[in-house]
Amino acid sequence: MLRNAARRVSVSLASAALLFVAATIATARWGDRSLWPPAPGAPTTEVFIVSHGYHAGIVVPRAALVDQASRRGLSALGYIAMRFADFDQLEIGWGDEGFYREVSTAASLTMALAMRALFRPGNPSVLHVVGVNGDPRAMFTSSDLVRVDLSGAGFARLADMLDATFARGQGRFVPEELGPGLYGMSLFFRANGTFHLFHVCNHWIADLLDAAGVPTVPLLATLPSGLLLDLKWRSGLVRLPLDGTA
Repeated sequence: MLRNAARRVSVSLASAALLFVAATIATARWGDRSLWPPAPGAPTTEVFIVSHGYHAGIVVPRAALVDQASRRGLSALGYIAMRFADFDQLEIGWGDEGFYREVSTAASLTMALAMRALFRPGNPSVLHVVGVNGDPRAMFTSSDLVRVDLSGAGFARLADMLDATFARGQGRFVPEELGPGLYGMSLFFRANGTFHLFHVCNHWIADLLDAAGVPTVPLLATLPSGLLLDLKWRSGLVRLPLDGTA
């Protein structure tokens, strides 16, 4: 009897593993080889994916946002770049409004907040923008960072999607500010899109990378660790050492 039960458990686990592999392959996005990786010797824009354990963001150079805003009429990015004019880079994250604004650290995460954000339909979203100067590792000492070099065309597409995520008030061309952020010099802004189990912060990051031509797997990106695993697995992008040697 115990042997039959063990066999059933083994079959169930094997079936679940096969379903997971099949779903991973089925949802995989293979990137755009014309955009990424950049051609040897071609100009690139350096961005960083930052995993805080319970949340993820993307660090982008402010000068590159200014360039895209001026050349392509991206009003939200132009406003953000002006608002954070004293900084070299910006960390930008997207997420559920209630969860993001209340959970400043992993220690403040509660099951009730997580369940509401994941399973309640129609959750409004926000963007969190943080000013960063110098090496991002100096600011995010307890986080995992992955550097991604994007082609000019790839970064332009990422910038388009990033600009479109900022919600504008009716009849306005600038993002709607919601108040101070969680750490450093930071602000919250109203965002487009709703947050739920199948569209979390890491999926948003994966969508930005996909726009830039980088291969991603949305299923793996459900968790920050899965997003970083995917970047390492298919793109050879690894976590940076915290001592600043790479």
